[in-house]
Amino acid sequence: MKFAFLLCAISLFSGALEAFAGQFASGVVFHDRNRNQHQDRFEFGIRGVAVSNGREVVTTDWHGRYRIPVEDDSFVFVVKPGGWRTRIDADQIPRFYYHHKPAGSPEGLVFPGVQPTGPLPEHIDFPLVRASEPKQFDAIVLGDPQPYTLEQLGWLERDVIAELIESDALFGISLGDLVGDDLGLLEPLNRSIAQIGIPWHNVLGNHDLNFRSADDEGSDETFERVYGPPSYAFVYGRVHFIILDDVVYDGFDTESNRPGGYAGGLQPRQLEFIANYLDTVPPERLVVLAMHIPFDSPPHQVENRDQLFEIIARRPHTLSLVGHTHFQENQFFDRDRGFDSDTPHHQLIAPTASGSWWLGAVDETGIPHSMMRGGSPNGYSIIHFDGNRYTIRFKAARRPPDYQMNVVAPDSVDATAAADTEIVVNVFAGSERSRVEFRLDDGGGAEDGWIPMQKELRPDPIYVAAVERDLLRDPRPPYYLPPPMPSPHLWVGKLPENPPPGTHSIVVRTVDMYGQTFEARRLIRID
Repeated sequence: MKFAFLLCAISLFSGALEAFAGQFASGVVFHDRNRNQHQDRFEFGIRGVAVSNGREVVTTDWHGRYRIPVEDDSFVFVVKPGGWRTRIDADQIPRFYYHHKPAGSPEGLVFPGVQPTGPLPEHIDFPLVRASEPKQFDAIVLGDPQPYTLEQLGWLERDVIAELIESDALFGISLGDLVGDDLGLLEPLNRSIAQIGIPWHNVLGNHDLNFRSADDEGSDETFERVYGPPSYAFVYGRVHFIILDDVVYDGFDTESNRPGGYAGGLQPRQLEFIANYLDTVPPERLVVLAMHIPFDSPPHQVENRDQLFEIIARRPHTLSLVGHTHFQENQFFDRDRGFDSDTPHHQLIAPTASGSWWLGAVDETGIPHSMMRGGSPNGYSIIHFDGNRYTIRFKAARRPPDYQMNVVAPDSVDATAAADTEIVVNVFAGSERSRVEFRLDDGGGAEDGWIPMQKELRPDPIYVAAVERDLLRDPRPPYYLPPPMPSPHLWVGKLPENPPPGTHSIVVRTVDMYGQTFEARRLIRID
């Protein structure tokens, strides 16, 4: 059923709309009851759904109709509302957009881009189907899967994907560096992740670029062919997610015949989209930003983050998810760090599925241990959402859920030297808001038996030893791990003075920012 379309309520001044050369996309967002992707009789439009061109945002009228300006080489997409679902393809990738690219991608790219789409269609309709989305739900977050070869894709399948199959999570996100430069691996990767059986969203990373592109604009042509718009939004339950491409590519250097460099940043169009979309979002809702490059993690950071902070600082509930660094860290941005709000902004630099780029000695199954530089094992995050609140839990690949820390101490120590003996604990997902303490099983050393530990920036001793062993084994890949770094989640304490002789358990307890409590033990002999 087709209607004469009316201009819907929009979040920009009408003058901005007229800045375009009169080209508009229009259509209807409707309830696709029979799921045939066409609006049939008695399949009515859905009111109040956001539709965007990547800059402007309009909302559908009482009949589900929208009208929005569109430029060549741009997307028109629907923002999936909570309780609804867009079409999901066989690889579990959401299809919620129309790509208006009349001339197709430029020639000369190593990996294929987008075929010409021709003239703008008369109608661009978006079918939605009902979906069960409770207030409380889980999402899986993978940082940097990054296989460079099919062999490494096999490691990812056995190490991470297999244990996620039939997950109870509503959806998953990969935070960029989906592959390692070979964009021909994107489709095999998608088929593997599809086995998990839930919708999967993908962020563009610096290793997902078409490096032969002359500029940043053309560097995501293959990504757009495979996944659609690199920046967009969607809603699950009551949580609003914004996916952002924050990789700015310098373009291929023809003089050196090498790829150019890149930086972190957001284009003006993206910042306008974020501001316009958030104008449609109630202030009490949680907004989650997902991108690849962190706000502040040299040598790469989002160069114009202050402009983004100005937009989101007005909201009390925000979270950002990033990858890129190949170590896990919780960062908090307050006024001293440029975030002008009473509530600091939390950014999770997510653990990487590939760990340290699939490096390190192989285990008995033939998979490299690939420990991250901060001393965490490779793995992923599970985020539990409850309205505008969230809880994040780290999961090490192929390890029990309660494996949350490593405890380093000598096997034995003389009782007279105990007070000078360090215990080092790496709490893999720990932060400045974590409390870490230990005791011997007799409770000595403090009134309640628990001795507080101090957070320190220093290399993880287990990772240092792994680097040394791997270098002795073979100083070439796949064993050559990156150099150690000061770990952002390491705590240090010393044994109590003159403990009684015998074998004791060092019991370590940590309570994180969400109140989650984890324990670990390490035996020690006191002589």
